[in-house]
Amino acid sequence: MNSDEWDPLRHPGHYFSRIARGLSRVGDTRLRELGFATAQLPVLTALKDGAQLSQAELARWAKVEQPTMAQMLARMERDGLIRRIPDPGDKRSSLISLTKKALEHLPAGRAILRQGNDDMTRGLTPEEIDILVSLLRRVLTNVEALE
Repeated sequence: MNSDEWDPLRHPGHYFSRIARGLSRVGDTRLRELGFATAQLPVLTALKDGAQLSQAELARWAKVEQPTMAQMLARMERDGLIRRIPDPGDKRSSLISLTKKALEHLPAGRAILRQGNDDMTRGLTPEEIDILVSLLRRVLTNVEALE
């Protein structure tokens, strides 16, 4: 092959992108019955133990822009997954926490995600999964260093 030709099938980025899109589609389908979506996972994870965080804190934690987080939180509030209370330390802000409904659905959501992980690594040995996770952590570190 000519070194000037670009063959995306020979580069990991192509597979990362396809895997991420595929997992998102499958995850959304499986989580829909609980009222969750894969895009909400960072918020659900950050607040899972009763935490109360501001929109800005959630945006930083999830590594998304503030407008993106604002839209997601508006949908989650509409769907009864989060509630907002005034932030006693900042009158212009509110603290966000999960509702009882969201907290009650979290265990089933975790089971769905565990099943998804089992499904996507079918045919891999536990040792291969450990190696894959180790390699992916290293790639993630490299990507985060570029940001």
